[in-house]
Amino acid sequence: MTKLDFTGRVVVVTGAGRGIGRAHALLLAARGAAVVVNDTGGAVDGSLHGENPAAEVVDTITAAGGRAVASTASVATEDGAQSIIDTAVAEFGGIDAVINNAGIYSLCSWDRISATQYQEFLDVHYLGSLFVSRAAWPYLAASGRGRIVNTVSGAMLGAPDMVHYGSAKGAVFGLTRSLAVAGHHDGIKVNAIAPGADTRMIDIAAPSLPPGTAEYIKTSMSPDLVAPVAAYLAHEDCTVTGEVLSVAGGGVSRIVVGYTPGITDTALTPEVIAARLEEIMAIGDLQAAPLILPVVTEG
Repeated sequence: MTKLDFTGRVVVVTGAGRGIGRAHALLLAARGAAVVVNDTGGAVDGSLHGENPAAEVVDTITAAGGRAVASTASVATEDGAQSIIDTAVAEFGGIDAVINNAGIYSLCSWDRISATQYQEFLDVHYLGSLFVSRAAWPYLAASGRGRIVNTVSGAMLGAPDMVHYGSAKGAVFGLTRSLAVAGHHDGIKVNAIAPGADTRMIDIAAPSLPPGTAEYIKTSMSPDLVAPVAAYLAHEDCTVTGEVLSVAGGGVSRIVVGYTPGITDTALTPEVIAARLEEIMAIGDLQAAPLILPVVTEG
């Protein structure tokens, strides 16, 4: 088995000061990548409190002989995203991969969340991933082997008191699929991970989880067991695009949005739907929704 090396590659990792992002940055640096370690130092809910974990991660990488630079810009604005990419280009001359990991989190009943809070979650998760990817896009295309790894969550499929978080992650899922199509012509592959690991978010999520779940996550799901999946997807040898891999505690699986066999009835009525709903809903031979890639022509 050939070791996947990142020597000569430049990777931007957002939200890399702690937890999963930190694990991404350390693994990539250990394998030779020059890493832009981006983190605002904010609290889990997005508020700022003056810490600089990005610099601490950079110190750890450089002490081990690696190459890294810190960025404290926010992904949630176009200027901030551009600053992150400009830092990569100024320090290392280009970009080969982006891992969009930055995120915020809270629990709250959906009808008590303000419009401003909903927008904050979209700004960080969805627009943050979009802005950083768009700023990096020319360099990823020039690389000829550009890679983007987004971060979604199982919460996008529905979870208690996570409408704001889950729906923002659902938007990132749609962005991942769409950018995979957009990047096809330039050889840019875009995928996502849905991670589970012991991070600061688990302390907040604990009340919404089944009894004992948070304790299990803390003892069995290290962020170090997430980073290898992101590293593969960020490597030039990655062969897939438009996919989402769920990863937690050493387990890895594919999340599939698909079509059931369903029914066909050219005399369709509401009554037919009611009568044949079980057939419509039956999984049967589920077909994964295809990624409709454009035809690439020369010239």
